[in-house]
Amino acid sequence: MGPVEFIVLAFPEEQLRVQAVEAVMGLRKTGVVRLIDGLVTTKTASGEVLAAEFDEFVELRGLLAGRDVARLIGPEDVREAAELLDRGSCALLLVVEHVWAQDAAVAVRAAGGRIVGSVRIPAERVEVVG
Repeated sequence: MGPVEFIVLAFPEEQLRVQAVEAVMGLRKTGVVRLIDGLVTTKTASGEVLAAEFDEFVELRGLLAGRDVARLIGPEDVREAAELLDRGSCALLLVVEHVWAQDAAVAVRAAGGRIVGSVRIPAERVEVVG
């Protein structure tokens, strides 16, 4: 198995952006990542936090299907993700396996190694270099 990551993708409105949903579905179809779990979290204008399964949205229906799906995102994860959101916004909460790194991860584990840290570098920092 490759590295697994919990990702929160925030959007400025209480509704998902179709382009983002299509991009996530495209990554899954290409096999770059394997979607293990996902939820949609909304923080309403009044501050109420809501969580919904993918199957409650037409554009996400069937995205989490098959034997590889595991329910890993819990209520505490939803609360922590909601703290990152502005009122009147929503987020896709995703647990993904980086399939592209699977062979390297297997080789590292076979050699007795393990991933001991990971840092996501913000896009604006990388753009400065590029």
